[in-house]
Amino acid sequence: MAAGPVTERNQDATIYVGNLDEKVSETLLWELFLQAGPVVNVHMPKDRITQAHQGYGFIEFLGEDDADYAIKIMNMIKLYGKPIRVNKASAHNKNLDVGANVFIGNLDPEVDEKQLYDTFSAFGVILQTPKIMRDPETGQSKGFAFINFASFDASDAAMEAMNGQFLCNRTINVSYAFKKDSKGERHGSAAERLLAAQNPLVQSDRPHQLFADAPPTLAESNNANAAAPVIPPVAPPVAPVMPMMEQMSHQMPQMPPPLPMGGMFPPPPSMFPPPPPPGFQGFPNMRPGLPPPPPGFAPPPPPGEIVPPGTMN
Repeated sequence: MAAGPVTERNQDATIYVGNLDEKVSETLLWELFLQAGPVVNVHMPKDRITQAHQGYGFIEFLGEDDADYAIKIMNMIKLYGKPIRVNKASAHNKNLDVGANVFIGNLDPEVDEKQLYDTFSAFGVILQTPKIMRDPETGQSKGFAFINFASFDASDAAMEAMNGQFLCNRTINVSYAFKKDSKGERHGSAAERLLAAQNPLVQSDRPHQLFADAPPTLAESNNANAAAPVIPPVAPPVAPVMPMMEQMSHQMPQMPPPLPMGGMFPPPPSMFPPPPPPGFQGFPNMRPGLPPPPPGFAPPPPPGEIVPPGTMN
């Protein structure tokens, strides 16, 4: 897995991996970054005496697109609890520390290095992994961190936008960090800015800006409204009433005829027997209005008359 000379490498397809734990090996890096694309070789510079790596390495891919994809998906993932820094090897060589170091205070304990990177990388290139100060025994955050930007334009924009903003329900403080071995002097001085102007960033090194543009001014809004044509509102078409009524009449079911006076329909003809023949005077002792008895039926005798047995059918 040892890499060849630098001149034989494809620098555009080579990435830099930093902030590696001492337990990380070349084999582990090969297996990890193989998930992003075909790996050509892996090189981790080692100490000549102890043979321990120095906390960073270089991985060459088969193509430049594979290297770009690996940067997108592997940057700031954690290996053995430490977030790794992944970027182009060429960019790592030319991005020098200009002193744009920012202090971030009042951090929530849940904020990690990846969240800081994702938040502040929108303002410019971050040279190193955001450094959260942690307790060496417990690993808990002490509530403040440092971020090293590649330009003062990025650090100024981060301070202006993020100072006093909420991050994980806490108002964070963003300011320039104090210089080491100095008596209260902060970064961002005029001398540092003059030196930083001699190391301009290439436009391709700038990250994608995730924030939306500023809202338009009042004058721009008025000009946009004046230039836009005014379209009169168009009323929806109204369907004619008569064709709709005719269509509804065809779709409605036929209603039964109205009930006659009295609230009941006349009974069917089969419910009553046919009328008696002409000349029929009716049976004696028959109440008026009753239907005639069936054939062979003898009427009962009048009251008080005794009929001898056997005379009635």
